[in-house]
Amino acid sequence: MRKNSTEKVIELENISISFGGIHAVDDASVDLHKGEVVALLGHNGAGKSTLVKILSGAYKRDAGDIRVRGELANISNPRDAKAYGIETIYQTLALADNVDTAANLFLGRELRTAWGTLDDVAMEAAAREVMGRLNPRFQRFKEPVKALSGGQRQSVAIARAIQFNAQILIMDEPTAALGPEETAQVGELIKQLKYEGISIFLVSHDIEDVFDLADRVAVMKNGQMVGSADVGSVTKDEVLGMIILGKCPPAAQKGPGAVNQ
Repeated sequence: MRKNSTEKVIELENISISFGGIHAVDDASVDLHKGEVVALLGHNGAGKSTLVKILSGAYKRDAGDIRVRGELANISNPRDAKAYGIETIYQTLALADNVDTAANLFLGRELRTAWGTLDDVAMEAAAREVMGRLNPRFQRFKEPVKALSGGQRQSVAIARAIQFNAQILIMDEPTAALGPEETAQVGELIKQLKYEGISIFLVSHDIEDVFDLADRVAVMKNGQMVGSADVGSVTKDEVLGMIILGKCPPAAQKGPGAVNQ
């Protein structure tokens, strides 16, 4: 896959954060274009999840800048991130298991009738509209989400994010613990989001998924950005070399302060 646009929607510039003297992220930079999927790769503790948590507002950076559509952004908490159209879908999904799809989509933002009662009809209609775009085969609108499969639950979590016009998604290990069929279903969801022009940071450990879904890979090691590359210009072995050895292949762009420099 290739980038749909040259427009940069996110620029993380020289981001750093430390915890107890340990540099969890050290001078890391990465960008994201409109309608692009960038996979963030690295071992556990490499800094990739910490980096996206800074973008999501879960952590406050010590240094560096965040630009959203070219403008400096002040993101200090998740509410700030949402105001910039940035939504995060964590591995745990954070769904309310005992209620149905529409109730999850509008949790905390319920629609009400002119008499102040919950407008269940309007919320279900909106849920059917957004799910129809993402996953036309989804029909289990009346069931509590705890009864859904892992892939269907991912559909609900993604639908909740884009229902309120999120244009930038952070997806943290979206296929972890899913079987092959459900993994393929989530892959189709990601491709549909990309088709709609939504930009995605995909945190993953699965190189097979990455090469199928991502436009670019960005690899971190020991809190630093090793480098980034278009998936069509590097092999899986070269990406493994980036992850394990911090070795940047010729086709990749080295990160500032990368570990192999």
